Amino acid sequence: MPVAIEDRPIEAVREEVIDKLIMNYSHGKLSYEAFERRLDTAMESNSNIEISALADDLEIEVDKSYVDSKKKDLSYHFEPGHTEEVDYIVNIFSGCNRSGMWNVAKEIRVFSVFSGSDIDFSNAKFSHPTVRIKLFSLFSGDNIYIPEDVNVVSKAFCVFGSVDNTAPSSNNINAPTIIVEGLSIFSGIDIKIKRTIKERFVAFADSMKNMFN
Repeated sequence: MPVAIEDRPIEAVREEVIDKLIMNYSHGKLSYEAFERRLDTAMESNSNIEISALADDLEIEVDKSYVDSKKKDLSYHFEPGHTEEVDYIVNIFSGCNRSGMWNVAKEIRVFSVFSGSDIDFSNAKFSHPTVRIKLFSLFSGDNIYIPEDVNVVSKAFCVFGSVDNTAPSSNNINAPTIIVEGLSIFSGIDIKIKRTIKERFVAFADSMKNMFN
């Protein structure tokens, strides 16, 4: 006998419904407006019954190819293996942009003087469960972009500077954790999300739609 819908974990119900919304939208069974409206409700509602009802009239079920594509495009990339223990980013009267599919070392040391850096973990490959960013910033600005499904802890110390951490922590205890520590003097450190989870869902759905059409 199946568990009553109201007794199931809400995040499991939410994930199943969002998967089905994306699957049916990508196959042309939902208009973009209907997909976005239902997606908003699925992400915001705290009612299992309301969330589940969003997919009651949808016929196409999630298949293995969808699961494989989702794992590749939406999940953080964690591949246990050998990577550098320490990585260095040095900026003096200059700027640096680290983004794309890059291998994350166990420790990243950032030195910025009259400079700035963008460190984007959105598509990075993690090999360690915990990554430390040790940062020294003087008259500079450093942006750190964190995926929404990765944990982040800020321990940086400021002198006439600021650390603005707007990235939410993940509920997944198995997700990588990024610890930001160091010293900011007359500088700013922004820790934020480059794309929200909704934006990533929509982009993934559009890529699936293009593939099937």
